[in-house]
Amino acid sequence: MRERGRSNRRVVHETLRRQVLTLQLRPGAALSENELAAALGVSRTPVRESLILLAEEGLVQVLPQVGSFVSRVDIQRVADAQFLREAVELAALEDLPPELDAGVVRELEANLARQREPEIDLEEFFALDEEFHRGLLTLSGHGNAWPTVVSAKGHLDRARRLGLSEANSPAVFAGQHVAILRAVTGGDVALARSTMRAHLREVFADIERIREGKPELFASDSAAPNCPGAPDG
Repeated sequence: MRERGRSNRRVVHETLRRQVLTLQLRPGAALSENELAAALGVSRTPVRESLILLAEEGLVQVLPQVGSFVSRVDIQRVADAQFLREAVELAALEDLPPELDAGVVRELEANLARQREPEIDLEEFFALDEEFHRGLLTLSGHGNAWPTVVSAKGHLDRARRLGLSEANSPAVFAGQHVAILRAVTGGDVALARSTMRAHLREVFADIERIREGKPELFASDSAAPNCPGAPDG
């Protein structure tokens, strides 16, 4: 029974987190423990515990005597996650071995082929995008760092999905991925770093326009962070 309880909590937490990140539960939406429990076929306890965990991650806001709500996208949290991704992924490129793992390179190339399929579903592309970046870390010997990155980028992922669904075509990002891998396999670390930096910062390109059109999705006290676009060498 205890094991089943832990399993329920894990499944509920993963389900609710996925629904928040994929915007199925929209920023600012009210969350009813009773309704969520009924929809998921569980008691209120795992739902309440999951909302607490999501609140610790900054994805849910729990207001005593008021209720629980999906947190609005916080631009400063987006910038913080962006900083972490750049720090990890650019540093990893410096650790690429002289001879790349041919099997991992083939997997990355197959991934890119699927990314460039016409009419690709947004969530399928997002999953491939995640696999691609994790694959690059694996290529440099730092694949185990990816879960740490994932745990810190909830607000960034929602901003990226807003950008993909309302501004940019997945084809734009797929093309950037191709350029990054080409630089990696060509042994040009400086080009790989500058291309990766520009790619990771693409999320900020349309975020102000999206905020102007749908301010209700963003935290009202979020200020647009400084995000210099000059690539490093």
